[in-house]
Amino acid sequence: MARVVITEELSEAGIELLRSKGHDVTLSLGLSPHDLLREIADADALIVRSATKVDARLLDQAPQLQVIGRAGVGLDNVDTATATARGILVCNAPESNVVSAAEHTVGLLLALARNVAQAHGALVEGRWERSLWTGVELLNKTIGIVGLGRVGRLVAQRLKGFDVQILAFDPFVSSESARAVNAEMVELDHLLGRSDFVTVHLPKTAETIGLFDSARFAKFKPGARLVNAARGGVVVEDDLVDALESGHLAGAALDVFDTEPKSNSPLFGREDVLVTPHLGASTNEAQDRAGITIAEQVALALDGDFVPFAVNIAAEEASDALRPYLGIAERLGAFFSGLVPDLPDEIEIKVAGEIGGYDTKIIALAALRGILNQHSNDPITFVNGFEHAARLGVQIRDFGSQDAGEFRNLIEVRAGDHAVAGTLVRSGNEPRIVMIDDYSVEVPLSSHILVIRNDDRPGMMGIVGTLLGKADVNISFMGLGRDGAGDHALMALASDHPVAEDILETLKSEVGIQSASLIELG
Repeated sequence: MARVVITEELSEAGIELLRSKGHDVTLSLGLSPHDLLREIADADALIVRSATKVDARLLDQAPQLQVIGRAGVGLDNVDTATATARGILVCNAPESNVVSAAEHTVGLLLALARNVAQAHGALVEGRWERSLWTGVELLNKTIGIVGLGRVGRLVAQRLKGFDVQILAFDPFVSSESARAVNAEMVELDHLLGRSDFVTVHLPKTAETIGLFDSARFAKFKPGARLVNAARGGVVVEDDLVDALESGHLAGAALDVFDTEPKSNSPLFGREDVLVTPHLGASTNEAQDRAGITIAEQVALALDGDFVPFAVNIAAEEASDALRPYLGIAERLGAFFSGLVPDLPDEIEIKVAGEIGGYDTKIIALAALRGILNQHSNDPITFVNGFEHAARLGVQIRDFGSQDAGEFRNLIEVRAGDHAVAGTLVRSGNEPRIVMIDDYSVEVPLSSHILVIRNDDRPGMMGIVGTLLGKADVNISFMGLGRDGAGDHALMALASDHPVAEDILETLKSEVGIQSASLIELG
């Protein structure tokens, strides 16, 4: 049972999910930084939103911490680099609020175009100012989307029905991908010079902080309007005020700010500015989705499993093509560990076939988990696997290859004279060993596998079968392999139950049997 500390509001469904997994969940809301340091001392997992600052000082007080979960998208408040250096997995819920954020963006854009907030404010104060708040239509306007990620794409899809032209800028998205959402990919300055409305959907990084400054505002089309419901700090707010004062920009709508919470700004109270207090994710659906998603991710991390939304293990490399192979890679690693008497100084992990064209790091980590979990009392995770290997003096070489021989895909683990290779068969569902110590032998990756090396002569299968039958061991599958010279052979037998030690000793004593070992995979 792990201890999970939650420092900010989380949906009840997410809390119950963690408790259903047997974890001890502590709600520690509204703690002072000093009290939080004490609370985190024996925590295995920490779940936060945006208010809790998870810095090096806090991590210093959390020696047991395995995972930090951010119930939302941004990670501005989490020192991910320090967490990674200490082997702590960091995950978020990147898809939890994308619909809410996209809808809020479109709502701000429409409200900005039609002066909805200003007209509302005047009317509730008793002023009928119909002619003062004349707006503009979106029809035939050009909308520039800066950042065509999850939210940006949803915004583009939702604007399609307004008969607008959509331009997009994103250095990480292809023109073909942009066309799929009816957008034309252009350079940033070109987008700014042509767009009537510019909506920002960028993360807050060293490259994007202050991106929209006075020099950038000068490149906007005169009379354009800006919408930012992504991240504060991307827009230099003082420079935005100047652009509005000069009349170069006709208006702006902001949901995020350089510091939050914020209640005082020269932008507030301007008739050409619409502001909301970071409401992009503030829907019931998004909050529930974020709570459930982050609870699922944290539970996976505490179990030592692959976490799809981890941000510090290159999880994006685990594409749909690779993910089915993570399980077999780990079991192959565990099987390999049973083959070798001692942990080797160097291990080679080869990924071949169609999946060999991907970055093989995530597959190597899965195999490494299977190997090192047999040699370490500490949990081996996708974050700390390479670090643990280095600490144990093991060098890992991983590489990809397009050549998988007769197989569509193949994973091989090798060190010295020992090796095992496996693949998925029957439409990718069943993990199967296809090579052991360079013998071509096929056997399912079952819980109990008996590996026997023997002379290649008649009667050896009968000897093994008779001994196991007398011991009431049921063989569910047998694979046979021979060396090229025809002198030696290898049997791999999957059994329903473990083979007792005395049976193994009896097998080893038989003439013609060189070795017999049982590998337990659980």
